[in-house]
Amino acid sequence: MSVIEVERKRELADPAGVTARLVAAGYHESGTSVEVDTYYSRPDRDFLATVECLRVRRRDGFAEITYKPASTKDTHSAADIIAKRETNVVLAEQATAANTLLDTLGMVRLCQVDKTRTTYRHPDNETITVVIDLIVGVGAFVEVEVMADDLAEATSRLAEVERQLDLADRPVVRLPYRDLVLQHDQRSALHHG
Repeated sequence: MSVIEVERKRELADPAGVTARLVAAGYHESGTSVEVDTYYSRPDRDFLATVECLRVRRRDGFAEITYKPASTKDTHSAADIIAKRETNVVLAEQATAANTLLDTLGMVRLCQVDKTRTTYRHPDNETITVVIDLIVGVGAFVEVEVMADDLAEATSRLAEVERQLDLADRPVVRLPYRDLVLQHDQRSALHHG
């Protein structure tokens, strides 16, 4: 079986408090980056409805195209844990060319997500990562990610990390950042329109 990424995202009212708990638990900050993600859909299939992801990400001289398949009961559990296989194509610094290619092919540009992401690595287990994301116009979020071969084991580890960092009572965010930004943009348009 190949490795899958299991993750759950929660709203975060106090990023500094979570950062302090991460440091106290021995997590190591592995960096902060600014990411600009441009999301697409197909003209013949609504990726918002299928919860598919096609994005071009650029950060710090790096770019990649990522595709995540549609959500199903097998990939999105009742406990709001998402486990999908991703297809990533690294593009070096060619994000602009990738966006141009997708636009030229007639893909539908949905939105742009501007994010500052700080990544923390577990002190003893390289398969566990915690990220704090600040999304422009939307808010702060924490995401626990576990890479594993076994879904049940990864789900258990994820819940354990959430308990350890006192995150279990934070509201779960079911929507991808793409959808949160689209909702924000729609509310802003109604408010200013």
